[in-house]
Formats: sequence, structure tokens, C-alpha cells
Amino acid sequence: MNEFAARPVIVDCDPGHDDALALLLAVGDPRLRLLGVTTVAGNQTLPRTTANALKILARAGATDVPVAAGCARPLVGELRVAEDIHGASGLDGPDLEGPTGEVADVPAVELMRRLIEHSAEPVTLIATGPLTNVALLLRSHPGVTANLRRIIFMGGSTERGNTTPYAEFNIVTDPEAADIVLRSGLPTTMIGLNVTHRALATDEIIAEFRAMPTRLGAVCADLLTFFAGTYRREFGFAHPPVHDPIAVAAAIAPPTITTTRAAVAVELTGTHTRGATVVDLHRRTGAVLRTDVAVDLDVDAFWRLLMTAVRTLGGPPDPAQPARGSGGAI
Repeated sequence: MNEFAARPVIVDCDPGHDDALALLLAVGDPRLRLLGVTTVAGNQTLPRTTANALKILARAGATDVPVAAGCARPLVGELRVAEDIHGASGLDGPDLEGPTGEVADVPAVELMRRLIEHSAEPVTLIATGPLTNVALLLRSHPGVTANLRRIIFMGGSTERGNTTPYAEFNIVTDPEAADIVLRSGLPTTMIGLNVTHRALATDEIIAEFRAMPTRLGAVCADLLTFFAGTYRREFGFAHPPVHDPIAVAAAIAPPTITTTRAAVAVELTGTHTRGATVVDLHRRTGAVLRTDVAVDLDVDAFWRLLMTAVRTLGGPPDPAQPARGSGGAI
């Protein structure tokens, strides 16, 4: 691929406040070409995550990006949404009412198949929700692997969990799907809580978004303000971590994230550990080293990427803000 060409990507997501920021980064950075967006149940039910993806793309001026709805439940078990974190809509906080694009007339797995097979360049698949759609794609259409460059997913951890003591939300929502993806043999990059908990939306970060002279900046500030409140209430965090945009940053600027190659397995049966990602950082198991596991993050560089993308997308002036020039880099 021409190193100066935009890299083709598909984002599979369950918006979700941090998924919304991930979509804005995928649309707003010129180094990526967003082929399509697929949605999965996770942070909220499938109708709500799909509506939220359409709303965010509309605010970003990207209604031409096809959106397809995917799986409404995990492969095994019942869906448990994260309403305590993301609210009843899945994107509580900002006013996102207004016209949006339409949902594609094909399911998510079929849209992914078409986009991957028809792409002139290998596609990077970025997953920021449960891996149900991705697992079904690989199981139903194994031929797509020939034109998949890499799967980057936000999920898991080398350390603690956030839904159970050892399991992160995206993985524990559908551990069987994560297991399928990690055993696929494809190049994978895991962006876990051990790294995403370093990207904190501080008061200064939120103020930087708020100071942007466009509605989109205000939307981001409102998203993060609501997110901050739920993280403070549920976890006691002074500032909320923004998980999902880091998976997009890994596709845009890999040096922003430090990774190490490791074997990763998903615990499927543990009474207390179902959904945990077992990361063999010290290579004790002898398993094949298939996954690039994020272990460090250039936090300032990450926020510069996201801020620049939101500024690039622009949008109409926010009437609540006085006319002013664009803000400087943080």
C-alpha cells in the first residue's frame, strides 16, 4: 500500500461515549478511510447503539459512511448492558437530535464481508465493543482473512477488570467471541484497561473541547462530562478513562502505543474469572505469540490526535460560544 494513502478501516462498535469519540477520530484523521461502521449490542441494546452511531456520524458530517446493525446478543448467554455507565440512551449527556443517515439493508457481517472483499487494499478492522460480529464474520466467511490487515480491539487487560475483578466489559460480554478472534491466527492488537486507564479526560481536557468554537466540540465536552459523572459515581474515579479511541489511534499512529508480542487466551469457564484475558507476558506457556498487547501509551500524543480530528471535522459554530479562533494544541 502507498504509505501516503489513507488506510482503509471498518469500525465495529457499540456507542457508548468512548465509542463516539472513536468514531470521530476515525472520521476526522486523514490517515484513515472509514469504509463502514457496524454496530453490536453491548453498552446498550442494538437499536440504541445503531441509532447512536448514526447520530455521531451525522454530527461529524459523515452520513455517506454505510452503517449496518449486527448482533443483538452475545453468542452464549444473555446481554447485560452498561446503562449505569452510559445512560438509558447509551449516549446520555449531549443533545444529539437531528437528521441522520439510514441503516444499510444488509446485516453487519454481510456489510463487513463486502467491504473487505472489494477493498483494493487490506482492511484494518477496529472493534470497540463486544467481538460478536467479528467472530461471526470469521466463522461465516473465512475467506475474508486474505484481505484483512489486522484486527485491533479494545478489550481485556493485563491486570484488573472493570465488570468483574478480572474481566473487562467488552470481553466478558461475549467471551466465546473473543476466544474465536484470538484463536483465528490473524494479526491482532489488544488495547486493554492497563493502557486505557492512563487516558483520563481531566477537567482541562474537557475545557479544551468546550472551548472549540463548534457544536462538535461542545458535544464532546458534554459526552465527557456525563461520562465523568458516572465514573465518579460507579468507580470513584476523579476523571474518566476514554478507552475506545485508543484502538483507533493504534491504526493511525502506532508509535503512540507501545506493544509487546504475547499469547493471549480468554477464560471461558472460571467461576470467578470468566471473561478474563490471560496474557502470557513472560512467555511461560509456550503458546504461539499472536497478539500485540498494548503496555504503554503516549498520553499527550493521543489527546493531540483526538483534538486535531475533532477540530478538523469542525461543523457549524456553537451559538453558546463567542466567535474565536481554533484552540491551540494541548
